[in-house]
Amino acid sequence: MKKIILVRHAKSSWEHDVIDHERPLNERGFKDANLVSIELKKSYLSVDLVLSSDAMRAKTTANIFISNLGINSSIVHLNHDLYDFSGANLTKVIKTCDDSINKLILFGHNHAITAFVNTYGSSYIDNVPTSGVVVIEFDITNWKNLNKGKTIQTLFPRDLK
Repeated sequence: MKKIILVRHAKSSWEHDVIDHERPLNERGFKDANLVSIELKKSYLSVDLVLSSDAMRAKTTANIFISNLGINSSIVHLNHDLYDFSGANLTKVIKTCDDSINKLILFGHNHAITAFVNTYGSSYIDNVPTSGVVVIEFDITNWKNLNKGKTIQTLFPRDLK
């Protein structure tokens, strides 16, 4: 059995004159990431690996969750391939995870996150919002055999306000 906790990065700011990769979070992004990660802590089980896009907004979101969930930084890895909007690289990264990893938390971007949860999850989600979390379980032992799983939890900021 494998489990993925997918997190779409928090709301980013467009106020700064920076390239897309370096865009920071805005005030709402910080608040929502804290709100959702604190709520996730209530049902959170430890994870074996944390993967995040290396974009500023994804890294910052990951750091908020890592801090609030008490995750050891030694299992955190940035991956430029997760700076992906189509979902092809996201799926490739997941399928190449070591099979010793059973619980994975992944921080990425839309459209990739929404496409993945609608392809591999059991519940259709029109759009995973910023700071949104979707947890999917897979009845597999090897990540390369990734197939349709079961969506077991969604956690969106709007549901907590």
